[in-house]
Amino acid sequence: MSFFPMYMDMQSLKVLVVGGGYIATEKLEKLVDFTKEITVIALMVEEDAKCLIDENDLTLYQRAYQTGDIEGFDIVIVATDTVELHKAVYEESRGSRILVNSVDNTDYCDFIFPSYVQKGDLTIAFSTGGASPAFAKQIRRHFEKIIPDSVGAFLQKMKSLRSTMPKGKERMKYFDGLVEEYFKKNFKP
Repeated sequence: MSFFPMYMDMQSLKVLVVGGGYIATEKLEKLVDFTKEITVIALMVEEDAKCLIDENDLTLYQRAYQTGDIEGFDIVIVATDTVELHKAVYEESRGSRILVNSVDNTDYCDFIFPSYVQKGDLTIAFSTGGASPAFAKQIRRHFEKIIPDSVGAFLQKMKSLRSTMPKGKERMKYFDGLVEEYFKKNFKP
């Protein structure tokens, strides 16, 4: 079964990351773009993870995960090498409204992390449903190269215009024209 692509406002959600190694660092790098309400529980914390935690004023408990640590969190990411821990955290979350991502164990996931491009308000996600993260990463790199850096400023302009013009067919036609013109100038066939 495929995963449903969904964009979520994470600013008010509390996130727990279990693990402090390379993979946990990768997840933290993505998460801090969308929220700073992140707690990390890890016995060992790699230097890059520690820097992200310090730079973004995240909470760190340098210890092993304990049953019950997921209480009060909305999202839990388990990024360790211990499959038994991934399974235990996932099973502990059942019956609650806590969403779990178990890195490299889709059997213990409610959601997966896509590979994504973000430029201003534009976010484009790529996923293979866990079949090949390497493919998702490669296609993301392809699109990163062809999406102009100016897209952020263009979208800000569009956002401002939307708040000044009444809804209706004329507005839609006007916006379609602006977008078409932007594409002609910035996307070469």
